[in-house]
Amino acid sequence: MTRLAVPKTYKLFIGGAFPRSESGRSYEILGADGAFLANAAKASRKDARDAVLAARKAVAGWAGATAYNRGQVLYRVAELLEGRRAQFIEEVRASEGLSEPDAAAQVDEAIDTWVWYAGWADKYAQVAGNANPVAGPYFNISVPEPTGVVAVIAPQGTSSLLGLVAVVAPAIVTGNAVVVVADERHPLSAISLAEVLATSDVPGGVVNVLTGSAAELAPWLAAHADVNALDLTGASELDWIDLQISAAETLKRVLPPAGGELDVRSLERITAFVETKTVWHTKSMR
Repeated sequence: MTRLAVPKTYKLFIGGAFPRSESGRSYEILGADGAFLANAAKASRKDARDAVLAARKAVAGWAGATAYNRGQVLYRVAELLEGRRAQFIEEVRASEGLSEPDAAAQVDEAIDTWVWYAGWADKYAQVAGNANPVAGPYFNISVPEPTGVVAVIAPQGTSSLLGLVAVVAPAIVTGNAVVVVADERHPLSAISLAEVLATSDVPGGVVNVLTGSAAELAPWLAAHADVNALDLTGASELDWIDLQISAAETLKRVLPPAGGELDVRSLERITAFVETKTVWHTKSMR
């Protein structure tokens, strides 16, 4: 007797839970050879709004955690990624048509990149902040703080896991919460990363994963008044100039699409979504 495989229909990841799209829509995920892999939820405008709301609720607690604690939480995610390494390799291989060694290389680089960013959690402030010289009996200190809610268009069409890690990890390490639109053609890595996050110590809502059409979701996220910043790394095939114009109406920070190859380990990606607070304090004259 031949056993039929159970086809999977994956859901969204919003607020630490896995809801269906409110629209009820889904689409087929196909492998590089055209074979059916699974079904994925096709997120709607309402799903994007729900994800922004979840991210907003999570920001205060996550930003208020100590830098050391955030680093430890993110390192735990890397441990879980390592434990599911074989699964990620198979998903990357099937989705992108890579050889097993090439898929393994991408997964290993993604795990190592996550660890790299986790290590910056309690260090980036010393590099991005500073004590400023002033003419007077004062201390003047600049300190980087998280921007808030960051909407992210993940790299599309290639390096699905590594590209996702390269945009999510640097945004959340400083205390931001993110709403990320996954690689539309290859969303399996994003869905599996969501499952890892759900079983880690990352608070619900810090990372929200939407699958579906980046072209459909990006304009709503760019225009959303409760989104503080927009990462257009994966939007090079979209009308990203219009997205920037839309984002400017609500004074968002915008990181445009990367020109050339994406630098997956970059301090600049960390500081792109922080704001600098400068404080004055009088010196003791004793």
